[in-house]
Amino acid sequence: MNKKSAFVILMAATIIGFFIFLGIYFSNSGSNISGKATSHFSFVGEKVVSKVIDGDTVVVEGESIRLLGMDADERGYPCYNEAKKRLEELVLSKEVILEADVEDKDQYDRYLRYIFLDGKNINLQLVEEGMAVARFYPENQKYKEEIVKAEITARENKVGCKWREL
Repeated sequence: MNKKSAFVILMAATIIGFFIFLGIYFSNSGSNISGKATSHFSFVGEKVVSKVIDGDTVVVEGESIRLLGMDADERGYPCYNEAKKRLEELVLSKEVILEADVEDKDQYDRYLRYIFLDGKNINLQLVEEGMAVARFYPENQKYKEEIVKAEITARENKVGCKWREL
């Protein structure tokens, strides 16, 4: 075999090896080390809350996060200030866990997440404390049962700014 033939075979083998490598690499890109498929949600896990916008929206790493399963008053409504202040007390400048449900983002391009701090569902806690009402959409219902029960209990006991005036 002459040098030219050996070079052509070496180049062909290198190119084939490169494509095999790419095939293996991209076929594993949706898996973690254990081989189990990873979530299609990229904005989950441990994050630090840098800003609280209102009683149901925070900012994490420059991204807006809308808390799922609940709804707090907007600016100009009776419970706005209390709900925002309480959410700041709970999560501002703290490392939290973001958990997704079915939908990744809403129509305003905000991530839709449940927020956990020290194992506690903060979305649920705000409803328990009467700072927000339960609000679910058909797609995102992971903690619906406990959040709805929390609203009923808060309302019956006139807990928090949402229910004490009733």
